[in-house]
Amino acid sequence: MAKALVIGAVGQIGSELTLALRKKYGGNNVVAATRKSEFPPEIAASGPCEYLDVADKAKMKLSMQRHGIDTIYQLAALLSATGEKNPDLAFEINLLGLKNTLDAARESGVKRVFWPSSIAAFGPTTPRENTPQRTVLEPSTMYGVTKVSGELLCQYYFLRYGLDIRSVRYPGLVSWKAEPGGGTTDYSVAIFYEAIRNKTYKCFVGPDTVLPMMYMPDAIRGTIELMEAPAEKISVRTSYNLAAMSFSARELAEEVARLVPDFSCTYEPDSRQKIADSWPKSIDDSQARRDWGWASKYDLRKMSEDMVSNLRLKLLGK
Repeated sequence: MAKALVIGAVGQIGSELTLALRKKYGGNNVVAATRKSEFPPEIAASGPCEYLDVADKAKMKLSMQRHGIDTIYQLAALLSATGEKNPDLAFEINLLGLKNTLDAARESGVKRVFWPSSIAAFGPTTPRENTPQRTVLEPSTMYGVTKVSGELLCQYYFLRYGLDIRSVRYPGLVSWKAEPGGGTTDYSVAIFYEAIRNKTYKCFVGPDTVLPMMYMPDAIRGTIELMEAPAEKISVRTSYNLAAMSFSARELAEEVARLVPDFSCTYEPDSRQKIADSWPKSIDDSQARRDWGWASKYDLRKMSEDMVSNLRLKLLGK
C-alpha cells in the first residue's frame, strides 16, 4: 500500500491529522516528520517517524523515495503573529519550504500533495462579509503573503507538472489537544485553557472582533475528504474557502462563562488586533460544498461543550 508523509506532524494540525490518518489507513502507512527535537509519545509509538527540515530538499527527497511515499501533507509553517516577529524566517519556511517540498515530490513520483492556505491570504481590501472564493488577495502580513504566493505556486505546479496539489483556506482553528502556537486566532484556544486553569482570561483582541472559526475535528475530516475526492471533482487549484462558524470574542467569552462558573474575561487588544481587523468576518465556502461535499458539523455551542469537557479531563483529571 502507498504511504503518506506528514511534514510538520507535531504542530497544531499535524499532531491530530497524523493520528487520524494512521487510524484510517494504518500506522505503518503514515510517516510523521518534524524538524523539532522529539515526537510526542502517541505519534512516536503509532508509526514511523522522520526528522526532516523543509529547507533540506535532498533529505526530503530521500525520505519520500525510501518510504515509497504517494501522498504528502505539507503543514510546516510559521504562523501569523510569530511570522511578523521574524518575517525572513516565515518566508523561508512557508514559501521556500513549500517549493522544496513540491520539487522533491515531483522528482520522487509523489502523486498528491496537500498544503494548507489560510484566511490570512485575504486582506483589508477583501470583502469582509461572506468572502467569495475568488476575490481580492492583498494581505498585510508576511504570513498572508506566503499563503497567497503558495496558492499560486501550487496552481502553477499543477498546470506545469501535473502534480495533484489540493488546498483549503483554513479559518481560525480551535483544538483542546494543542496549546496556542503563535496565531492571531489563538485567543479562541487560550480562553478555554485559562478558564479551566484560572477562571479568568485577558483577551488580546477586542470584544467585538468577529472572525471565521472551525473546530479541529471538522478541519481534520474536511482535509481527508478533500484528499479522497476524485480529481475530476477538484475545480480549484489555488485553495478552497472552508467555513464552519463565525463569532465575536465576546460571544465566545459568554459561551465559556456558561460552562465554567465564575469565569471572567477582560480585553486588552495588542498588535494582533490589526491583523484580525484585516481578515474576513465570514466565508463563502459554497464551492467546496458543491465540488466535494464539504459540510461542517460543529457550531459554537457544540464546540465549546466539547472543549471544556476534554480540557477538564486533560488539565484537572476530571
